[in-house]
Amino acid sequence: MSQSAQLPNTGQLNQLSTLELAQALMERLSISPNDWHRLKSNRKVRASEQAAAALVFLLKDEPQEALLRLQQASGWLDRSISAPPCPTHGENKK
Repeated sequence: MSQSAQLPNTGQLNQLSTLELAQALMERLSISPNDWHRLKSNRKVRASEQAAAALVFLLKDEPQEALLRLQQASGWLDRSISAPPCPTHGENKK
């Protein structure tokens, strides 16, 4: 296994709950406001973001919310959904 592919210290990970790990992953995969315009249509990024959110909801025993996020992730991957236009650049701008 290459140095960059090695997992972090297992002891450190064992200090966190499964929910905390999922929340950390969701935070890592969320698009920051500064990157929104650049990544809003990136299907891999958007699917990853939604799948991580689904995991958090599932671990919080909120299966309906988890299912909605999984459907969103699936929609990004199968190209059945696309990013909506930016509200600050849309036709309804006043």
